[in-house]
Amino acid sequence: MTEAIKTDVLIIGAGPCGLFAVFELGLLDMKAHLVDILDKTGGQCAELYPEKPIYDIPGVPYCTGKSLTDALLAQIKPFGAQFHLQEMVQTIERIGDPLFRVTTDQGKVFEVKVVVIAAGGGSFQPKRPPIPGIEAYEEKSVFYAVRKIEQFRDKRILIVGGGDSALDWTLNLAPVASHLTLLHRRDQFRAAPDSVNKMMALVGEGKIDFVLGQVSALEGDNGQISKAVVKTNDGSDFHIACDALLPFFGLTMKLGPVADWGIEMKDNEYIPVDTSTFESNVPGIFAIGDINWYPGKLKLILSGFHEGALMAQKAHRYVYPDKKLVFQYTTSSTSLQKKLGVK
Repeated sequence: MTEAIKTDVLIIGAGPCGLFAVFELGLLDMKAHLVDILDKTGGQCAELYPEKPIYDIPGVPYCTGKSLTDALLAQIKPFGAQFHLQEMVQTIERIGDPLFRVTTDQGKVFEVKVVVIAAGGGSFQPKRPPIPGIEAYEEKSVFYAVRKIEQFRDKRILIVGGGDSALDWTLNLAPVASHLTLLHRRDQFRAAPDSVNKMMALVGEGKIDFVLGQVSALEGDNGQISKAVVKTNDGSDFHIACDALLPFFGLTMKLGPVADWGIEMKDNEYIPVDTSTFESNVPGIFAIGDINWYPGKLKLILSGFHEGALMAQKAHRYVYPDKKLVFQYTTSSTSLQKKLGVK
């Protein structure tokens, strides 16, 4: 039987909210391990939008998903959090008061006093377009996320979709591509109007092409696309020469085993929480970030940071039931500054 890893808190999800929770817990002397199904930290920011600009982090006028993740990792470094990547939590069972035994699909076992679910919308995967044989091109010349813009420099790019991701990457990749075509089945979009206006301006200036239709087939050898067969709305076909295809058809969100953990759910999708602590209906299990729900909930990273701070205050009672918590500020507390390595 696998020997249990014992720690104060287990955080499920290593996105921005899970990472910042390590900081808030660490300030209060609580150690954390994190489990994430992805092969890297950063959650959706790192997986889907590593180079997408983010403008609404307080005090940070501009950052990318990757730079935000890197900054959070640097911020929590003093607390020595341990990461268990490419693993999914399968079961959570109460074995004490307070104490949980948590197991992963890799057979790892944790014994912890607090569980924090920071899993975003659960595990997620891009929706694959219904194009025969597309699997042979994936991660070679078909990409569902842009991790490095330079990878597409001087390439003929075909972007498919009409939402924010399709429009955002059309605008971001247009300056580096040798030629870029945006393909959508109709001339109406689900993206921000400002992005649509900027895209149409590029079309008007002859810098990109916009085409109505849908990809029906791909041509190319050894995983490298040479052209896409496009079926227009009138039923005719034509070819678009391209080196890279980026389909943005949205995400399929899967909660996975979360729904089987005995936690109250809303619409089988979100975890209702108490807004004074962000605790679920199960004492000792908290939910922060996009996976939780409460009246007035905003799906913003900054909201998740706030939720993590209040969560840590209540978690302290479970980890240190006999220890009084004294509220302190990092700007004036020498003990907190010592923990951060700045004093």
